[in-house]
Amino acid sequence: MFGVIVSGRPVLTDVQTISQTQFAFTLPAAPPFSHIVIFLLPGTVLPADTAAAVYVQLPDSPEFKLLGGIANEKPTAIFKVNNKAIGIYGVNNDDDAMVDESAAPPLSNSVTGNVTLGISIEPAAQVAANITQMKAQAAQSSLGLELVKCPPGNSPVSTKALAQKIIKNAFNFLASFAGNGPGGNEVVPLKIFQDWWSKFEKRIEHDPGFLERDDES
Repeated sequence: MFGVIVSGRPVLTDVQTISQTQFAFTLPAAPPFSHIVIFLLPGTVLPADTAAAVYVQLPDSPEFKLLGGIANEKPTAIFKVNNKAIGIYGVNNDDDAMVDESAAPPLSNSVTGNVTLGISIEPAAQVAANITQMKAQAAQSSLGLELVKCPPGNSPVSTKALAQKIIKNAFNFLASFAGNGPGGNEVVPLKIFQDWWSKFEKRIEHDPGFLERDDES
């Protein structure tokens, strides 16, 4: 049903069948590689309303992590895998971009053992939701690690304190736009939140350390 291509190696089609909906490939970690292509073999059609979720287990990790998925309408995908970061980008699909091409080195030469790819046929809606959640978690990590940077000479605030300051900033902005909704509950239009986020991003860009001061407004 599935094929795998690792750069510099023969095409693999000898998938191990775990169950009627679960399959696996075992790939030696050496020589090192950074990309894996997974595709549906010609003539393979997944059941209606399903997709194939792709997971990876690195040699130094006991858990499987979601890479992404393929489906009848998108039968091929290229995944980036290394020992420090796991990402996915889809062929001719920029919306799937997760990792900068030049940012992640291949699996380290010191990594030994096998990389296991797990493929699970699941409801398409579930696969899409899991991928969306994966991207949201990556975006949150990016916000914490890149958007808010500590000015030189200052000690970084804790994650909890930083989160509290972001929430306080949002609450102070949104509270002034609250109106009465059904049942007398206070509501804030979604556009107001979008306006806050736009202003917040601009301020972070021009004044990265404002959240670390006690007098932020």
